[in-house]
Amino acid sequence: MFGNLFPESIFGRKLNPNAERRLRLSQARAEETIIRAHVDNALMFVDTLAEDLSFDRAIDSYIRVMGIPEPLASTVATRALVHLGRDLVPFRRRAQEGQDSLETKPRLRLDDAASRQRDVKRA
Repeated sequence: MFGNLFPESIFGRKLNPNAERRLRLSQARAEETIIRAHVDNALMFVDTLAEDLSFDRAIDSYIRVMGIPEPLASTVATRALVHLGRDLVPFRRRAQEGQDSLETKPRLRLDDAASRQRDVKRA
């Protein structure tokens, strides 16, 4: 019945590799934005319920009330705890060196990774 409604010639299942890569990068960016929004809202729960609940119970309450499924729930909880921990437990090396942790991370080079993958396929 639906075979004629969505013909393969209009909605093909395969995308060209460049479009597939852009789609995956866009999807990853969208998922990261969703996680960041959940973390911000979970932290708002922590602040709002600070007098009534501990921070871990407030985060758990947010995840339960919002119905966030696994593994997204674990990611949100972990990132919220990391954010809270920045104020409570300073990162030792950053405190000693006076540098931001972003400066010590290596740059991500997507083009290099893609060229390495092509070299592996050729070999």
